[in-house]
Amino acid sequence: MEDEKNKVNVKKITLLSLIPGLGQFANGQTFKGIVFIGLFLAFILQLFLGGFHSLVGLVTLGSVPMEDHSLFILIQGTLQLIITILFFIFYGLNVLDAKRVAVQRKEGKKINRTMKEVIHNIGDEGFPYLLTLPAYLLMIFTIIFPVLVTLFTAFTNYDFKHIPPASLIDWIGAKNFFSIFFLSSYRNTFFSVFTWTVIWTLCATTLQITLGIFTAVIAHQKFIKFRRVFGIIFLLPWAVPAFITIMSFSNIFNDSVGAINTQVIPFINQLPFVDIGAISWKTDPYWTKVAIIMVQGWLGFPYIYVMVTGILQSISEDLYEAAKIDGANAWKRFSNITLPAVFLVAAPTFITQYTGNFNNFSMIYLFNNGGPGSVGGGAGSTDILISWIYKLTTGTSPQYSMASAITLIISAIVICVSLLVFKKTNAFNMED
Repeated sequence: MEDEKNKVNVKKITLLSLIPGLGQFANGQTFKGIVFIGLFLAFILQLFLGGFHSLVGLVTLGSVPMEDHSLFILIQGTLQLIITILFFIFYGLNVLDAKRVAVQRKEGKKINRTMKEVIHNIGDEGFPYLLTLPAYLLMIFTIIFPVLVTLFTAFTNYDFKHIPPASLIDWIGAKNFFSIFFLSSYRNTFFSVFTWTVIWTLCATTLQITLGIFTAVIAHQKFIKFRRVFGIIFLLPWAVPAFITIMSFSNIFNDSVGAINTQVIPFINQLPFVDIGAISWKTDPYWTKVAIIMVQGWLGFPYIYVMVTGILQSISEDLYEAAKIDGANAWKRFSNITLPAVFLVAAPTFITQYTGNFNNFSMIYLFNNGGPGSVGGGAGSTDILISWIYKLTTGTSPQYSMASAITLIISAIVICVSLLVFKKTNAFNMED
């Protein structure tokens, strides 16, 4: 045993592992060495059969119009880049594995040499990794891959003037981002749409959360009769598909024949000292914005109502009884007991409601197609960033690269704001 320890040269074995598998062979792990060198040779063969060409294509994006399709080349190159990165991760783990096993041999520890021992070790100590590996691979090719394609597209000139294969796409660096913030035609549109997006997100989400909490608290009171009936009524907006509800409200708010202007407002005008004229819900940008905020409040509050109802049932009645004995009125009991308990549990969900409405395409597009009017750059007066992106990619003069750049900006904003709020509220802090 001592002779074997003395014969182990950790540095030599580590250097041998620069060719995957050789370090494992030197450590006496034949099965592992075969697997590692097999993966290495498979990657080299894949590079030779087309992988290297795909990486070159990612740099050039093609050279001959009508023959080279730049978009396909970009996608293939991105996929090959991911495969290459995964190989280098494997390559680094291979070197670390050879060195780790060599150190164990130097210290006289038992190592897994045979195929049976290696497989048993993987099934025992590596079970968590085996369990999560499919999820990670799925995430790489369903999330990271599309994100990378979008990222790369934002740095190209992919627009209606450069549609492959008739024209080639070229790399233009950060020109699209420069145009968004410094070119007047895009800058004014971007900041106008972005400002409304923030206003829409804050107002609509706050309204639905407020309504959800309010209805849940009211329905939870013991003096309320037929609480189950009210619970069913409050769930009705959630039961009907949002698509149908939005289209129905779009008709209800129609300026000329909608129920609001033809029935609701005339009914209100019957009250003393009330004289409200017909409101331009679909043709005046201000009233259109008011309408979609109200509709979203109606659509979004049932989910909050259900969640808050469950939280309220978990709050001990002893807390309220003690507060009453101490002289706390209804508002103090609500603000000091109910609200803290609700926000403690529901804070992460409330945050996702804000981020969800930040990208709520359906509400904006289905109600009035982002109109009325225009603020330039193909955006309507009620378009939010996500619906503007849709118009940039589906209009008569598509701007795919510009849409990709705006998509990245949206993602950065949502991620940064979410992380900041999660940190400030300790939303995912499960420790006492």
